[in-house]
Amino acid sequence: MQVTRLFDYLEKQYLEEPREKFIGSKVNGDWKFYSTEEIRSYAKKLSSGLLQLGIKPGDKVGIVVYKNRPEWLIADLAIQYIGAIGIPMYPTISIREYEYIMNESEVKVCFVGMDDLYDKVSAAQANVSHLKTIICFDRQGGRPYWEEFLSDDHIDEVERISKGVKPDDLATIIYTSGTTGNPKGVMLSHTNVITVVDETMLYLPIQKGQRTLSFLPFCHIFERAVIYGYTSMGVEMYCTGTDNLGGETGDLATVKPHFFTTVPRLLEKVYEKIYNKGLVLTGIKKKLFFWALSLTDDYEMGKQYSGIELIKRKIADKLIFSKWRAALGGNLLAIVTGAAPCPAKIARVFSAAGIPVLEGYGLTETSPTLAVNHYGDGLAKIGTVGIPMKCVELILDSSDGNYREGEGEILAAGPNIMIGYYKQPEQTESVFKVINGKKYFITGDIGMFVKGPQNKDYLKITDRKKELLKTSGGKYVAPAPIESKLKENFFIEQAMIVGDNQKFIAALITPSVETLMAWCKEQGITWTNLSEMLKRSDIMAKYQEAVDEINPNFGHIEQVKKFILLPVMWEPVKTDGSESELTPTMKLKRRVILEKFREEISTLYF
Repeated sequence: MQVTRLFDYLEKQYLEEPREKFIGSKVNGDWKFYSTEEIRSYAKKLSSGLLQLGIKPGDKVGIVVYKNRPEWLIADLAIQYIGAIGIPMYPTISIREYEYIMNESEVKVCFVGMDDLYDKVSAAQANVSHLKTIICFDRQGGRPYWEEFLSDDHIDEVERISKGVKPDDLATIIYTSGTTGNPKGVMLSHTNVITVVDETMLYLPIQKGQRTLSFLPFCHIFERAVIYGYTSMGVEMYCTGTDNLGGETGDLATVKPHFFTTVPRLLEKVYEKIYNKGLVLTGIKKKLFFWALSLTDDYEMGKQYSGIELIKRKIADKLIFSKWRAALGGNLLAIVTGAAPCPAKIARVFSAAGIPVLEGYGLTETSPTLAVNHYGDGLAKIGTVGIPMKCVELILDSSDGNYREGEGEILAAGPNIMIGYYKQPEQTESVFKVINGKKYFITGDIGMFVKGPQNKDYLKITDRKKELLKTSGGKYVAPAPIESKLKENFFIEQAMIVGDNQKFIAALITPSVETLMAWCKEQGITWTNLSEMLKRSDIMAKYQEAVDEINPNFGHIEQVKKFILLPVMWEPVKTDGSESELTPTMKLKRRVILEKFREEISTLYF
């Protein structure tokens, strides 16, 4: 069967090789799985129920959950079967943002998960005229429950409508989290996403019947495309959250997945825990740990060792790295990371330990993948986002200057590029550029091509165009590479470079409290509270070492001259109701951070 609409992935699995264990999540501590047939049956009955509620092709239906779950997929498919448009939303956004998204997209029905989501969406409903019904995925004291909307009454109509859905029809509108201003609704067709899914699956290690963990939010196009890929491959999907991944009873150890996707920050946190455990070791165990760690410094994908170097790595693997793999379940073939830049050091350490980390690159507007490192065919290079997808054309545009040799703004053309921004034609027009008669999407990212394995061109992202700083001397500075290098130091949780229109650049640094506490304990320093600790001269000196270590990697104007330690944690959601410093995908909201810490920044320059 040929897949031309997103729901065809399920139909294909159902017709050719239905699975008894297709997708599951934990219910009251135990895994509950749905079969292919159950997912299909529930989705079609829910489609019938949506028709009964008055939902028609082209109508908008929202979905918002805290944790990935099979019911999300059921609702997603139910929406698609009747030609309606899914509007997935982040659970951490404010009531005002729910109002904005649901008003602009004219959401008529919204599915919600547990905790406060019904209350948040209900509060927004007062100012959203189109929203008539909120449906819960869990029983919540008499509130509308999704199973109550399962119906056989309109199944024939569901079948009729689904047959009429076309590949180029609008399938979903995904609102970008954005670092400034209101989010924009990215319109993606079935063809947009299918183009990416079908090619990406060729480069990943997963096979039929293997186990995958899914914990990145389904509302993000990265994981959304992944679940369609999992469906196409016929793997077992274990839906979970990030709160129960590690430890002896965590999902990594118990599920023993063969593959999962993640964002770099999660890998950084895993490695920080590993590193901190190494710090508290003593004697020969500590020496062995850091000796093994040092062997990862020169690792490259596909690098072959021989003689004494091979023997060293076999010893390190047996004594140290095998334990890392066991802690991650023991079956991992690879991890794919995206959504934000992955520090090369992190990818190198895990890959050298026998857990290949494959970085990819894309945007919501590109459905998402534009480039990816491959598994199994030797086409992978650490420090890059891989080679361009065959389905897209990538070019570097340096026509407006301010780039180093070989650099340019990444432009993309192909069948995966979005239809446009919903109800925002001017915004849509502004992100496209015609070169030699061809229309390209302007990514806003700066990159360059570097040679790698098999003499292929590998894409390296060097910065975001909109994030370039310009010093008072007229020199442009790219903050992202400096911030990434700083975050490779395990004492640093987050870092943001400042210095626009200033004589020099400086850094705002939030410390990794766990690492700092472990170091203080090792040094015999009594811990009081974070604010007081960051005033100590010996701790300031430790962070000065981190800055001094990275500065030689950059030109004079790019080097960090001053820094300030902030006794706070930057987060994607704030419990006190204030605006968060990070997007849901852990990107810096530079405007928010500059405003919040305006006084602290001023002390760096006066």
